[in-house]
Amino acid sequence: MKKKLNFGNIALKTLMSIMGVTVLSIGATFLRGGNVGLDPFTAINTGISNKLGLGLGVYQLSVNFVIFLLILWLDRKKIGIGTFVNMILVGFEIQFFTQVYEQLFPEKITFLVIVADTVIGLLLFTLGSSLYMGPKLGVAPYDAIAPIFSERLKSSYKITRIIQDVLFMVGALIMGGPVGFATIIVAFFTGPLITWWNEHVSDPLVAFIDHLTRPDTRNKVTVLLSAMGRRTYESVARTYEATEVMQARLGRYSNSDLKTQQKIARRNLANSKQTYENCLAQYKMIEEELNKRKNQ
Repeated sequence: MKKKLNFGNIALKTLMSIMGVTVLSIGATFLRGGNVGLDPFTAINTGISNKLGLGLGVYQLSVNFVIFLLILWLDRKKIGIGTFVNMILVGFEIQFFTQVYEQLFPEKITFLVIVADTVIGLLLFTLGSSLYMGPKLGVAPYDAIAPIFSERLKSSYKITRIIQDVLFMVGALIMGGPVGFATIIVAFFTGPLITWWNEHVSDPLVAFIDHLTRPDTRNKVTVLLSAMGRRTYESVARTYEATEVMQARLGRYSNSDLKTQQKIARRNLANSKQTYENCLAQYKMIEEELNKRKNQ
């Protein structure tokens, strides 16, 4: 039996992937702003695009498309929504955020700026990488090269990836790309950071999305409606009992007591109105969600 697609799950994971690419791009922008080097792939693309007089976004998209065709031929299973999100957005987003960075921080680069840019850049770059790869909707064309060749050559993925990054780093040096100590760190040491982000951010977020979009969560709507009804009934019952007590004691109250009870009744009336509005808002939200799921 063919498994039914969960469009809500795919939509949320796609959003997570887009968010990851954006965070990754901001991280690369900080590394670029501090002149501490970029990741090997972006570094070589920056160097070549500068020599050709092209924007990074246009050139990197072109290179990604060529690698994409290679991946399509070698192992199309590596391709998914995340592949297109990364290959299309990264170059343009780095280009955009670099302009924003230069407007916000036009000061000369100091040692403190370099340290801050390096730390912030690496943290955001690795967090973004974790977020975009976490949903497993496909990887960037560049990131698919090492897994494919390590499988075909029966070699270690780690060694294959290091060789790939070193080759691109050498190419970036030759083409005058922004290579620095951050490039070396990205090439050799980002794995542990990405793993940490996976364990503490991305994996829990993916698990939450899977739980939120499970078909059986629809039953929870019924449970929520029942709970709302039960709370409403209990509230009405308590109000009715209080009214009966009031009727029984009304003749024994002094004028001062009556004014006090009137204030209490007015406050309860205001609270009841707020409770009604809250319950109505909850009911409408649940009704909209049910209608939305019927149309899926």
